[in-house]
Amino acid sequence: MSAKPFKILGIQQIAIGGESKDRLKKLWVDMLGFEYKSTFVSERENVDEDICAIGKGTNAIEVDLMQPLDIEKKPAVHQTPLNHIGLWVDDLPKAVEWLSTNGLRFAPGGIRKGAAGFDITFVHPKGNDEFPIGGEGVLIELVQAPPEVIAELGS
Repeated sequence: MSAKPFKILGIQQIAIGGESKDRLKKLWVDMLGFEYKSTFVSERENVDEDICAIGKGTNAIEVDLMQPLDIEKKPAVHQTPLNHIGLWVDDLPKAVEWLSTNGLRFAPGGIRKGAAGFDITFVHPKGNDEFPIGGEGVLIELVQAPPEVIAELGS
């Protein structure tokens, strides 16, 4: 394997799914004190999510509280409750190129804008014949870190 041309900087987000976003907010916002930031809705991704956070500046961690728009459709963002974990990466295109070349399977969709406005892509939970390495059952989101996060966490 060649040297990695990118660096994972830290946790950007944790996404939690449930049948009711209101019940999730009761726990994460009302009881635990996370701050509500915004709402993101995507029919293509079958999601209605509230973006919440705790912490300040580059140390803030986003917690996305997700419910499906249609409980009968895929993706089923409420199953499993821990939907995915997001990791800051300093150079997303280089990371995708290197990881793919070295056998990591990505979910369909490629690099695109995510709910928080950063470029994102997802590592598939399972490998296959062509790309034998996956998330070992966990959906992992790679998130392009903005310059201030790279400056603070990249050292």
